[in-house]
Order: sequence, then C-alpha cells, then structure tokens
Amino acid sequence: MRILQKRTLVLMFLSVAMVFPACQSGKKKDKGGKEEPTATKPRIEKEELEKDVKEFVYPLPTSFEVTEMLNRIGAAYILTLSNSTENVDKYLTEKKQALNLGVYGADLSYASTYNQKQQTMDFMEVSKKLIDALNISGALPADIVDQIEQNEDNKDQLVRIITNTFYDTYEYLNANGRGAVSMLVLAGSWVEALYITTNISENTYQNKEMVKIVMKQKASLNKLLELMNIHKDDPNVQEVIQQLSPLAKVYNMVEENAISEDQMDIIIEETRKVRSSFVE
Repeated sequence: MRILQKRTLVLMFLSVAMVFPACQSGKKKDKGGKEEPTATKPRIEKEELEKDVKEFVYPLPTSFEVTEMLNRIGAAYILTLSNSTENVDKYLTEKKQALNLGVYGADLSYASTYNQKQQTMDFMEVSKKLIDALNISGALPADIVDQIEQNEDNKDQLVRIITNTFYDTYEYLNANGRGAVSMLVLAGSWVEALYITTNISENTYQNKEMVKIVMKQKASLNKLLELMNIHKDDPNVQEVIQQLSPLAKVYNMVEENAISEDQMDIIIEETRKVRSSFVE
C-alpha cells in the first residue's frame, strides 16, 4: 500500500474514532479569548502520524508474525490445527464468511511459514472462494494465484505476496464502507493464530518461548476490541466482542512478564471455545 493511502486511512479513522489519544489535541477559546487545549478536536503531528501508520492500518500482529515466532523456536507444523478446507462451503452468512476468511488467512500464513506448498495453495483457494462470496474480489490482484505458483519455491517472496494480499483486503474493506466486515476478518485471524499457538505443544506453559508469544497477544487483543467497538452497533461485531470479552478479562489480569498456569489454561480454553464457534 502506498504511504499516501495509509495516511488517508489513518486520518479518516482518527477523525471518526479518535482511537489515538496521543494524537488528539486541539484548541478552544477560554474566557479571555485565548485558545487552550481540548481533547475533542484532533490535531495530527507528522511524527505521530508516521509512528501510528503501520499499527493503525493493520493494527494487530499479522498471523504470519505469530507463526514466524513459532517457526523460530522450532515448533513443528501440524496440519490438523488448521480449519479444514472442506468446511468452506458451509459458511453461508456474511459473518461466517468474514470470520473464516480471517481464520483461513491465519492458516495460510501458518502453512506458508513452514513451506507447506500444497496446503498454502489449498488455503489460498478457499480464501479466494470466501473473498468472492463476500464480493470483495476487487481487493485482490487478478494474477494472485499465478504469483503464488511462480514463487512457490521462494519462501520469502511467497510470504510477502500473501501478507500484502491480507493487508490489501483489510484496506479495501474499509475504503468501501465495510469496516464491520473487516473487523470480523481481523477477529478470525487473531483467534486462529492464538489457537495455533496454544495448541502446537501439549504443554504450552512449560515452554518459555511459547508463553512469551501468548503473553504478547494481550496488547493486540485490547487493540482489536478497541477497534471493534467502533462498529459495535453492528450485531455481528457485537456478538464477537461478547465472545472475546472473557478472554480479554483473563488477559487483563495477567501482569507484565508474569502469568500463572491457571491463567494460561483459561486462555487456552477460552480461545478454543471462541475458535470452535467461528469454524463450526
């Protein structure tokens, strides 16, 4: 995405949602006619804008970033953790299609990170089917499948293509007034990435690196819920917010660099429950 497009999106969302307090300052006249700061009128500084662009246009860690961490610590690829591609035809509502576009996006990133060529293509195919069902095919380059096939032996380039496609889909949804759908896609991707993370080992709590990965998702969950609250009037978004709330409650009880085994067990179970409701 071009920098100008990113800045336009940030400015648009900042003016509507005021989600970056650090960028929010303005002026109003006091009784003496002088202007004083107020929190109701946004004033965007160039430095703050540049700092926020990346995390706002795609405010959560990508599913690739999570699975790359798993790859780095030596966690094996387990195909059965991903949502079966055979399930795609049973997703008939916009909500299910959007959630599982996110789920399959995470599964696709998971497969590509581990250089699973056939699985990568399979997840790309079902993702494309959901994109068509949601009528957002304009977000994808016409030659996306050809790009993937031509680079199937180039892991770095393959991951770059897939990640850019996911970014572009998110941007397209927002640019076309379908922000609620984009929130469902993000929720599906976030839940699936955490589900993979918490189920890739039989004893997650005993793996220090895995624990670090799980704990890092606290901030991204809070950011996700913050953004979803912008679209809370949408019943589908509101339902997902409610599903994620118990998980957020546990996460927000976790102190920095400290998590109990009981808390980890609850996070694993709550993630399983939410994920199950998404893919059923």
